[in-house]
Amino acid sequence: MRKIIAVVIAVGAMLLASGRAAAEESLVDSVKKACHTELTTVCKGVKQGEGRILACLYAFEDKVSDKCAYAVYDAAVELERAAEAIKYAASQCKDDLQKYCADVKLGEGRGLSCLKKHDKSVSQNCKDALRQTGLEK
Repeated sequence: MRKIIAVVIAVGAMLLASGRAAAEESLVDSVKKACHTELTTVCKGVKQGEGRILACLYAFEDKVSDKCAYAVYDAAVELERAAEAIKYAASQCKDDLQKYCADVKLGEGRGLSCLKKHDKSVSQNCKDALRQTGLEK
């Protein structure tokens, strides 16, 4: 459980910075639903943000139900997949980002928006990687 929560925190932070966090919103909802009892008892009053809720679940892991633990694990797996997709797309689009978006501050979807704006000039490898990973439809 400890390792899972550490992964969720780290990957979640990456996704927030990448702009893909909105796509992962349902993961948050499923964890909230599965961990409702824990969130309204042992973690009641914990301020949301910066991984504090996950830290609370980690601190009280002996009081976390199997249902909640599984939801956190499942979210971690999905976040790891998303992080790998972002890593792959970034490697395939690195040259395009440097060429067309060097002046753009990356994060919060700005890099992807820039690539979309330069769609006609972006390499086919980059376009394919974005499509394959679901970052571009």
